Amino acid sequence: MATTSFAYCERTVLAFEGGKVNNPNDPGGRTNQGVIQRVYDGWRRRKGLRLRSVYEMEDAERDDIYRGQYWVAVRGDELPAGVDLAVFDGAVNSGPAQAIKWLQRALGVAVDGHIGEATLRALEECTDMDALVAGICARRLAFMKSLRTWPTFGKGWSRRVAAVQRAGCNLATGSVPAEANFIAGAQVKARITDAKPAPQTATPDAAATGGGITATLTQANDAIAPLADKSDAIAMAVTALTIIGVLVTVGGIIWGIWARKKRAEMHDALDIVPAAPAQIDDATYSQAKETA
Repeated sequence: MATTSFAYCERTVLAFEGGKVNNPNDPGGRTNQGVIQRVYDGWRRRKGLRLRSVYEMEDAERDDIYRGQYWVAVRGDELPAGVDLAVFDGAVNSGPAQAIKWLQRALGVAVDGHIGEATLRALEECTDMDALVAGICARRLAFMKSLRTWPTFGKGWSRRVAAVQRAGCNLATGSVPAEANFIAGAQVKARITDAKPAPQTATPDAAATGGGITATLTQANDAIAPLADKSDAIAMAVTALTIIGVLVTVGGIIWGIWARKKRAEMHDALDIVPAAPAQIDDATYSQAKETA
């Protein structure tokens, strides 16, 4: 399987990542050339070296981290030209598992964040690498739009993903892409831990089915209804409570439909697979985010 070289892909990613940054809004924290402090600490420990600032990272250390932590993790040498760049760049920015999920979604195979024989077989059978690169980038962009940090860094991320898609498609069709350039804001890590909170469905569901506020309104209505014929004011109160109860119930139904739709869209964008077809509770959602 023809592939792009690791050297080219790393050079492209480094252009996007830039140098030393420590943006307080970046979930990656202190970062040097795309390598965050936590990753550098782990690499130094594994090598039996004392810990030090990632700002002191040497080029040889960076190259070893990029190859072992990201390129090998996504099996870069076994990916087709252009696809390797799209997956590798996503791995550096959002983690290998997430980047592999975008590849698997674009291929239409089971999504588990691990490149195994089924994924490799699907790659071998794919006849349109240009479309595959575009599909990976589309999934990546949908993921980014589901993050709380999108309003701040969305512009930079969008430009980075677009640049990756152009370069990847050129490589996939045998063309030589232009050299990548630094894009302000595009180096910020896009992590699933920064996903927006999913809309709540418990409260509107309770309102729609007679729980919570609806039940209280019904009880109040039942209590004063027998007195309605003795006072115009009480009659008006009964009518008002009835109308409010209907509005709360209808509102709960409408909100519940909207919340479940948005929740499903978010789970789809983040590639969080529901534990069951039924409603996903907050514990399941949080656990899935932590393990994805």
